[in-house]
Amino acid sequence: MKGHQHPKNDVSLNPSGNDSIHDVISRTDLSRRQFVRGGVSAGALAAAGGLSLGGLVQTVQAAAVATMTYPIGFANVPASTRAVNAGFGNPATAVVDRVTVPAGYTAQVLVAWGDPIVAGGPVYLGDASQDAAAQMKQYGMHTDGMHFFPLSGTGGKPLSDRGILCANNEYTHEEVLHADGQAGAGYTLAKTRKSQAAHGVSVVELRRTAGRWQVVRNSPYGRRITANTPCRISGPAAGHALMKAKKYVVTDHATVDTGTFTDGTTALGTINNCANGVTPWGTYLTCEENWNGNFGSTSALPAATSGETGKLFNRYGVVAAGFGYRWHETDDRFDVVKNPNETNLFGWVVEIDPANPTAAPVKRTALGRFKHESAQYVVDAQNNLAFYMGDDERNEYIYKFVCDGKFNPGNRAANRDLLDHGTLYVARFDANLGGRWIALEPGTLGLDGTALRDNPNFSGANDAEVQAKILIKTRMAADAVGATMMDRPEWTGARPRINGWQEIEVYCTLTNNNRRGSSATPSSNRADGSTTAASARPAVDAANPRADNVYGHIIRWREADRTVRATTFTWDIFAQAGDTATAKAAHASGTNNYKGNINDAPDGSADYGAPDGLWFDPFGRLWVQTDQIGDGSGDFINIGANMMVCADPATGATRRFLTGPNKCEVTGVTMTPDGRTMFVGVQHPGEDAVAANPTQFSNWPQSQFTVESDGVTPLPGGRPRSAVVVITKDDGGVIGT
Repeated sequence: MKGHQHPKNDVSLNPSGNDSIHDVISRTDLSRRQFVRGGVSAGALAAAGGLSLGGLVQTVQAAAVATMTYPIGFANVPASTRAVNAGFGNPATAVVDRVTVPAGYTAQVLVAWGDPIVAGGPVYLGDASQDAAAQMKQYGMHTDGMHFFPLSGTGGKPLSDRGILCANNEYTHEEVLHADGQAGAGYTLAKTRKSQAAHGVSVVELRRTAGRWQVVRNSPYGRRITANTPCRISGPAAGHALMKAKKYVVTDHATVDTGTFTDGTTALGTINNCANGVTPWGTYLTCEENWNGNFGSTSALPAATSGETGKLFNRYGVVAAGFGYRWHETDDRFDVVKNPNETNLFGWVVEIDPANPTAAPVKRTALGRFKHESAQYVVDAQNNLAFYMGDDERNEYIYKFVCDGKFNPGNRAANRDLLDHGTLYVARFDANLGGRWIALEPGTLGLDGTALRDNPNFSGANDAEVQAKILIKTRMAADAVGATMMDRPEWTGARPRINGWQEIEVYCTLTNNNRRGSSATPSSNRADGSTTAASARPAVDAANPRADNVYGHIIRWREADRTVRATTFTWDIFAQAGDTATAKAAHASGTNNYKGNINDAPDGSADYGAPDGLWFDPFGRLWVQTDQIGDGSGDFINIGANMMVCADPATGATRRFLTGPNKCEVTGVTMTPDGRTMFVGVQHPGEDAVAANPTQFSNWPQSQFTVESDGVTPLPGGRPRSAVVVITKDDGGVIGT
């Protein structure tokens, strides 16, 4: 995902394509479906109010269904375009500044940036005058991936009216966060601390009372995990020399260099938390994505060819100027010349226990280091466990991590260290619709025939050190073994099991890649790991069949032998996004007509572009969220605002369920166990506004709602706010019907 403060992973756009690949796909046996193998975990945790969290785990596993338990039954929401907004008598320079859902549904604001979620948290003030101390007790900025963990009542049954919401807070819009933005000489450590406090993860207890969802503001579960929260590092890379950064004492007023180094098993904070995952034992996984943009330096960086650090910076996109942040000017921890190893402490999957507010988040290094986007688990019939992940940047890769041990559904404690031991694989997609998982471990041969242990990038005193380097330099290892460069792999999702357990079917959104097919002399990520992040200009291939892939596509694969331990798979393209009514001429290469092949009726009624968020509900329906410019301009003049659509994975039939306010991203989705409440994130409404005019492009949610979630307190104004909306069906039914 992206935003104004992010490195530009893309330009956001994309659609239709390569006839030959469609011909091949049409001959693929689509009856071979793959699904998550369900299981129920026992084990209850003590919780406030006389409840246990035993039911928390039960809804993490997908329920067994014969087909989609509930077919898609809502009326298609029209695209929110500039033309539609003009029809309301507004200037045709933006889309409607509101969330729109189908007839028969109601959306309300649940929690927004700045709302108090920790005991003693102050109410939000719309003038941005509150400091870091206030933000530490308030909901973070720019909400993203999320999951609802139900509390459980009598008999351990999971509740659908009370639970814990874990939600990522990906980044900050500095011009809205501070009353005067990042104003030149006025940039201070106080601003850095507030920005750091607005990053991370918000843990919120929710309760429905008298039919209305509200935040429990003084809940013992309420918690903020920020850029300065102490974390533990575990797994094969823990303790390695590259993980030993300078040790600082961080206070509200200073970052003090102690003159010593950490031992490589601790870190401060988590940042750029984008998509998410969960574990089958009921913990939350937050994924660190565009972390490189928070770093910079007031000095020149080492050259990309000058040694290990320079090469790492180059491959992961670390530059002296940073990307919209100025933390390095006031906080030496984020100055990569003064503290170069600090960058190696980010780019991980971080595990958080929502039931234990005192437990330190754990950075699980066995899952590799890159711009993590999502971590979808699958448990197969033999209780083998794997996690599927994307690296969100143009020309990066799709990964899976397979645990050595088996998931134990009857003993939560037995699963505690599963994420520290296993094998990380990277995907190669072949033109024949087959593929292979390549293990990233010391003995694996690279394209040059040399084992990774003998590659200068990973050489070490023993294989344990080699493996640590492979995980810290995951991108370089994937380069070395010849993985397939993909068009920005983002969220992954696994289809729930059908008719018991059959096959394992996993989906991944490929958001876009305007560099695909853009050069007469294509280039790839060099096998020696020296390529500058996102700089390659690859040719089209079977898995990425469109040049100038501005609207993106969704790929899916099925593991061989119905096990997550498979090293081969078959794949196809589920959908190519696009604009049926586009005026763009077909690409000169003949591989892209920009129209896409979305299955909707009438044709074009559910067009979308830049698919990003992706999630299967427990009833077998696929929900897709988008991340493009969001104001109905340029290539999105017909598609309009960002949105969320719902698709039938068996047929591809798609309908538009939700559209967002101006210049927002729609991201993050989860449900209560009964399926009658849905939570959806709206990120960065009014993006690109300046400090002097924070409502320049949007005043959402105030432009749509008048009161807080309690139904009484007036909603503060002053600036746009990222928020979670809660959606219910007016007749009390299951969402999507």
